[in-house]
This record gives sequence, structure tokens and C-alpha cells, in this order.
Amino acid sequence: MNKHYIQKGRKTQKMKTRDKILRSTQKLLEKNKGISLEDVAKEADISRATIYRYYSSIDVLAAEAVLDLNTKSSEDLYDEVAGKDLEEAILSMQDYYNQLTIDNESGFRKYMSVVLNNDQSDKMRGARRKKSLMMLLENKAQQMSAEDKENLANIATVLMGVEAFVVTKDVCGLNNEDSKKLLNWGLEKLLESILK
Repeated sequence: MNKHYIQKGRKTQKMKTRDKILRSTQKLLEKNKGISLEDVAKEADISRATIYRYYSSIDVLAAEAVLDLNTKSSEDLYDEVAGKDLEEAILSMQDYYNQLTIDNESGFRKYMSVVLNNDQSDKMRGARRKKSLMMLLENKAQQMSAEDKENLANIATVLMGVEAFVVTKDVCGLNNEDSKKLLNWGLEKLLESILK
């Protein structure tokens, strides 16, 4: 997804359009036939120009749409952890995203490969981890400055999900369980120092 386009102007409306594109892609993929960006634009009832503002490749769009089926929305995840204290809620989010990575690792790796090999200069994925964390921090960390919330959401995002697993498994040689433990330990230590 084109990050630069999403960040300019009516962000909420653009995210709704992105979601509409993903839903339309999923519907077409269920029919088990080859699809194009033009097919998705027609299904989503948007122009060809609009879809190209969001995705320049059907491969990137299809890979993201498949993974999107298995992932809770930021709102649903927030609702699940809202009753916990801030540290426990952040760690619960980490656990959710790390388990999601383990359960869908090959799909996430394939998606990363498609995105990284795409010639699009501004690559942006769904960014659910950060969105989920920012929702949590906005509601549970009112005493934090906006800059501190942004920094905490960014660094916590680094310690969860497929990118973290690529490093812990491929570079550090850890298995799934040891990767989860290490990433959890790192986030716990970080939160202890930030949230005292």
C-alpha cells in the first residue's frame, strides 16, 4: 500500500477505501480465479486511478488480502485487552501478534518477499500493530506526551510480529518458543523502565 498517499489528507476515509479494496480482493480470491487490479477496482466500485494510488501490484494486494483474513482488527484486539493494566495489555498484544506470526509464518514471509521485491518506493502494510498500540496508549497513557506514545508504539512494534521473528530465527538461530520468550523478555524490560 502506498504509505505516502495514505498519510496525505483524509486518513480515515483512505483507510476505509483500503479496507474496501481488501474485502473486494478477498471476495474475488474466493472465486479461485486469476484477478487483476482492474477486476478489484470494478468489484470495489472505485476507479482504476484510485486503486493504483493504493496498490501498484496485484501480487502485493493479493498477499495482503489473504493475511488480512486471519488478523483481528485493531479495534477488536483493543477491546480484548482494554480491561487490563497498560503493561499487561501491551504484552497481551505482543503475544497475539507473535502467535499470529507463528501460525501464519510462511504467508507472512511470502508477503514480505512480495512487498520487498515490488518496485514501489513507499511500501506500507496494514500497520495493525502500531495502530493497536496507539489506540491503547491514547486511552490508557494520558500522562505520556504524544512523542513518548509514538516512540513506545514504534519500539514495541519492533518487538513483535514477523520481522522480529525473522531476526530471532534466521539471525539468532532461535526456535519459535525461544523467540517468543526473548521478545517478551525484551518488551517486559523496556516497559519496566518506561512505565515506572
